[in-house]
Amino acid sequence: METEVQKVKIDGENDILGNTTDLSQMAVFLEKSPLPPGEGDLVEGPVVATAKNKVFIELHPFGTGIIYGREFLTASDILRRVKPGDTIAAKVVGTANSEGYIELSLMEARQALIWAEAEKAVAKGTVFEVLVKEANKGGLMLEWQGVTGFLPASQLKPENYPRVEDGDRGKILEELKQLVGHKLSVVIITADAEENKLIFSERGPQEEKGSTTERFAVGDTVEGEVTGAVDFGIFIKIDEGLEGLVHISEIDWGLVENPKSMYKIGEKLNVKVIEIKDGKVSLSIKALKENPWKSAAEKYKRDQMVEATIIKYNKHGALASIEEGVAGLVHISEFASAEELHKSLELGRSYKFKITLFEPASQRMTLSFKYDKAEKDVDKK
Repeated sequence: METEVQKVKIDGENDILGNTTDLSQMAVFLEKSPLPPGEGDLVEGPVVATAKNKVFIELHPFGTGIIYGREFLTASDILRRVKPGDTIAAKVVGTANSEGYIELSLMEARQALIWAEAEKAVAKGTVFEVLVKEANKGGLMLEWQGVTGFLPASQLKPENYPRVEDGDRGKILEELKQLVGHKLSVVIITADAEENKLIFSERGPQEEKGSTTERFAVGDTVEGEVTGAVDFGIFIKIDEGLEGLVHISEIDWGLVENPKSMYKIGEKLNVKVIEIKDGKVSLSIKALKENPWKSAAEKYKRDQMVEATIIKYNKHGALASIEEGVAGLVHISEFASAEELHKSLELGRSYKFKITLFEPASQRMTLSFKYDKAEKDVDKK
């Protein structure tokens, strides 16, 4: 009996497994058969029917997909215009609802395609024209393909970089606001769909890498290109992705009123590196010129009478120049008011003064207009 049961079992196995050729063909068929779409997959198919707040899409050979409910409302502007026969790409958000349909989302598919395009753009360095929507203290908010991204101020080109003395964040914001409503040519440098992070740069692929200050040292003389001029100085590009500032006080030994009128964007000139700190480079133009205070040290001394021209007023009084690049302060305390000072000492006119302080090494000098009356009488004689 036991032998017969065993025989039946063996015969059964032989019956099931008998045709190995058929089994091989079945394995090949299963291997070639496409897998049914899973949640999160992108699918595409023709519209087979539309109804109120519903669109049906054929997903051969797996069945029919449906966009309805909240997913329809989210994309209603697009879906109300579709008709049978139109091809739609959508994202699977549910593999089978109670009626057997595969639930789809048009907007999620669009987002997935946008992020896929963004990733390709990062790899290729594709340039886009993008409108600036908003500004904050850190940079600009841009909108690309319906996705809001961020362009850090550090990634702006020199001509658009907010050039603000002392890094005042309030002033930086005011400068950035001027770019709102303008289009910028940008590349995408970060695209992270999971974190919904899209980062732009106005600099090209090479510029975005930037340069470092390591190849420069204090005392170096380098050729640079003027990239910007502001009230407090001029910016010089000294290497790819690296700018330095020539502060207004380092432009010339003489009085500089308006740096913007002295240099043009793109102009080439030599500058001297005078400080490197926290990744920033300070430059000087006047350091490459002869210091007029050196020769002045041999010609002038304290208590000497000199003739000087009024070149500027400030809150402390008036600046008077005894020669190009050598000026001293006439203190306001010598006058009853600022108005009296202005009446007594007119801009552009020359007067006699007495040197009351002379320190050429530190480039300091003070002058007195109302020196002792007896001395003035002697001068007249």
